Amino acid sequence: MSQFQCVLHGSFQKHFPEIQRIHRLFTVAGIKVLAPAVSEITAFQDGFAILESDTAQDQRMIELLYLHNLRQLGENGFSYFVNPEGYIGKSASYELGIAQVTNVPCFFYNKPIDHPAYLHANSVWSPELLAEWIVQNNRLPEPRIHPSETTIHQLWEQLMVPGSVVAVGGIIEYDSVKTQTEKEILLVKTHKWGGRYSMVGGKVWRNERLADALVREVQEETGLVGKVDKHICTFDQIKNSGYYKQGTQHIFVDQVVKVGSKKVQLNYEAQDYIWTPASVALRELDIEPNARYTIELYAQMSSNK
Repeated sequence: MSQFQCVLHGSFQKHFPEIQRIHRLFTVAGIKVLAPAVSEITAFQDGFAILESDTAQDQRMIELLYLHNLRQLGENGFSYFVNPEGYIGKSASYELGIAQVTNVPCFFYNKPIDHPAYLHANSVWSPELLAEWIVQNNRLPEPRIHPSETTIHQLWEQLMVPGSVVAVGGIIEYDSVKTQTEKEILLVKTHKWGGRYSMVGGKVWRNERLADALVREVQEETGLVGKVDKHICTFDQIKNSGYYKQGTQHIFVDQVVKVGSKKVQLNYEAQDYIWTPASVALRELDIEPNARYTIELYAQMSSNK
C-alpha cells in the first residue's frame, strides 16, 4: 500500500475527542496523520485551543505551523474535516480555504452548515468508510460532479489551479516481435475532447517524477503496464487547442511508453480506443491538436531511424 498522509481539521473545542478517535482510526489503517499531534489541550485563548505539543503560544504562529503540514502531504495526501454536526468553525474554515486553493483533496465527515464551500459529490465520507476505501483501492476517491454543477466546479478549479501545471502524455507503442511493419500506437476517444482521439496522460502529482507519473497514468487509464522510453517533446501549449486557461501555463511532457500487451481496460476517462499505426492515425482520425502535434513528431522520429 502507498503511504497515505492526511491533516485533520475541525473545532478542537467542540470535536477534539472525535478528532483524536479518527487520528487513531486512520493510523491503524496505515494512514499517517501529520497534524494534529496526539496530545492534550492545555488551554483555550479567545476560543483557540493550545495543545501540549504546540511549540509556540502565538495563535498566528500555531495556525501557520499547522497549515505548513499541508505542504508535506505529497501526492497521496488529503485533508479530512471532522464536522459531525456539520459545524467546521472559524479556524477550520480558514484552513479549508487554504487547502482548496493549494489543490489538496478535501473530504468531510458531514456537509458543512457554517461555510459556503463548494463540495463535489464524492467528498463526504465517514472516517471508517474513507479509511476502508483507501486501503482496498490504494488511492483516494475521485471527484464526482453533478451535471447541474459543472459551471460551479469549473469556477472552483480555476481558483485551485496553480500558475503552472505539468502534465505527462504517452505514445503507447506495441512492439510485436512477429512483425517488421510499422508499430501500432494506442489512442483513446474521450468526451473531454469532444469525441476526438487523444493520447493517454494526466497531471503530475506533487513530488512525483515525470516517468512515474506517466507509468501511473497509463496503468490507471488503460490497465497496461508500460516502460517509459524515449522523450518526444516538451511544450507549453498548442495554439487553438481548446485547452487554454487564462493565467495558467500548461507544460506538456510527452514520451514513448512501450507495452507488451494490447489488452486494454479503459477506466471512466475514455469511452473508446484504437490501436493503429501513427501514419494511419494522422491520415484518418479526428485527433485533438496537442496529441496530433506529438504524433507528428513521433512519426518523424520513427521514419528517421
